[in-house]
Amino acid sequence: MYGSSAAFDTPKKGEEIVEDPKKLAIFEARIERGEKIEPNDWMPHEYRRQLIRMIEQHAHSEIIGALPEGTWITRAPGFKRKLALIAKVQDEIGHGHLLYAAAETLGKSREEMINDLINGKSKYSNVFNYPAKTWADVTVIGFLIDAGAIVNQLINATGSYGPYCRALERICYEESFHLKQGHEGFVYLATGTPLQRKMLQDAINRWWEPIMHFFGPPDKISQHTEKLMKWKVKMATNDDMRQKFFDQYIPKVYELGLTIPDPKFKKNDETGKWEYTEPDWDRFFEVINGNGPCNKERLEVRRWAEEHGRWVRNALYDPKYKSVMPLA
Repeated sequence: MYGSSAAFDTPKKGEEIVEDPKKLAIFEARIERGEKIEPNDWMPHEYRRQLIRMIEQHAHSEIIGALPEGTWITRAPGFKRKLALIAKVQDEIGHGHLLYAAAETLGKSREEMINDLINGKSKYSNVFNYPAKTWADVTVIGFLIDAGAIVNQLINATGSYGPYCRALERICYEESFHLKQGHEGFVYLATGTPLQRKMLQDAINRWWEPIMHFFGPPDKISQHTEKLMKWKVKMATNDDMRQKFFDQYIPKVYELGLTIPDPKFKKNDETGKWEYTEPDWDRFFEVINGNGPCNKERLEVRRWAEEHGRWVRNALYDPKYKSVMPLA
């Protein structure tokens, strides 16, 4: 922990921070050389702000992302799948706290981040604001959503901020197991009974728009891409990551005889790019701003967990010494 958000200058609303041009030039030269920026290094205010925003949202997404699958632990078909789902949910929560630790190095406390989440101030991936109605939904999440996450995380693990890159490297190792688990369940349903195949195809149809939304809005309307790319916080554009995901995983859907619910979806042989119907981006922003089918439900669960876990934190906290008491 490197202090609270008060540890660095926060501009007032409408105030513009003018960075020291010499320090900025040295900073950008280091990034250009491929060096990692560490917590105690000088960095522009906007670099710090964008990193906090990005890492905090990623951490929230890991925590909230465990909820749709967590509801299926008791209903998963068979003991083996229940155990696998328990292990996966446990991993996702661990990833969230690993990312909170990375964000804390930039000066925002975990308590502040969690408060901003449950108060609706901070965002998380819109894809987790949709219900998992059937077991097939869980397999689509476990395969295609996790595949999208790995595409994103592998690319950004080569970025410029050391603590975030190291966290992503560890997370990607575990996510690769999640992907294998999701793919196995996906294939099982695809090669099962006609009813299982239909259930899986219905799930793909429902989740296709959230999957298209997963990588964020197209580059032409994205607000953050240019600056994040310059400072190597983000290593590929939203559109490039979406195309990479299509290249790697759409063939795996097709080889199982399943379809994509978009009549315009195809690969252009001349450009090598996938063509598709643009999803409803107004819907994306509506969901990300708190008006999706499960936004209120997801935050209520986190609020409940925060309130009902407070007694544990209080039991460990010694007001006299203002420190955490040892467990033994």
